[in-house]
Amino acid sequence: MSEQQRPAVGEDRDTATAAADGPGFAEAMAELEAILGRIETEETDIDALATELRRAAQLLELCRAKIRKAEVEVTQIVQQLADGDR
Repeated sequence: MSEQQRPAVGEDRDTATAAADGPGFAEAMAELEAILGRIETEETDIDALATELRRAAQLLELCRAKIRKAEVEVTQIVQQLADGDR
């Protein structure tokens, strides 16, 4: 791994490459909430509605994937801790 690709101290590889993989969870949720707010208040032009909904669907899938990944990681950590107690 080159110096440029190496995560900073306290930063994991996934966090270091998050910019390349898309927005982080909090950023994606904020964008989703902004899109929803525009749709609910009818700020979105009907011509842009499909684009807004498409982006919202992408962000929703990104968030779901991040949640699934976190669930797997937490399960693995808990299992490792349980295995260590034996």
